[in-house]
Amino acid sequence: MTVTSSSRTVTVTGPRGSLTREFKTVNFATNVTGKGGVRVDIWFGNRLEKACLRTVCSHIQNMIQGVTKGFCYKMRAAYSHFPINVTLLKDAGRDVVEVRNFLGERRMRRVTMHEGVKVEKSAAVKDEFVLTGNDLEKVSSSAALIHESCLVRNKDIRKFLDGIYVSEKGIPGKTVSVI
Repeated sequence: MTVTSSSRTVTVTGPRGSLTREFKTVNFATNVTGKGGVRVDIWFGNRLEKACLRTVCSHIQNMIQGVTKGFCYKMRAAYSHFPINVTLLKDAGRDVVEVRNFLGERRMRRVTMHEGVKVEKSAAVKDEFVLTGNDLEKVSSSAALIHESCLVRNKDIRKFLDGIYVSEKGIPGKTVSVI
């Protein structure tokens, strides 16, 4: 794994690929240490700038974890009467999720995943599919887009619990239950 930094742009390269991110809004300096680590410095920072610096460090840690291990979100379809049909397709090199028969509606919901996010159906569990990728923000944002496409509108959400929910998230092979 290698980490390079120039003018507040950090690039992390590892066995799973490469991630680049620009931090133009925060004033800081980075030094790459010999052990593959990164030292992030700020001078005369107030409380808010220190908080922003910690956020930058967390983003860099997530980038390092993404190119070495990756990220995994498991989602499950929950329904009471009308079974939700989830179809996985490919469109122009990107994975696409099609949701049909949500609450018995004829409307088809089509969600295109962000670049670098792969979707697979789980062989072990019914109505479960797995989103994997290197960039945590793209994987979590894709999961949120799927969840948002199946929100219940104009009904009591305490009774109509149908939808597609994130059940586990974490590193592939080591996921943590969310529910």
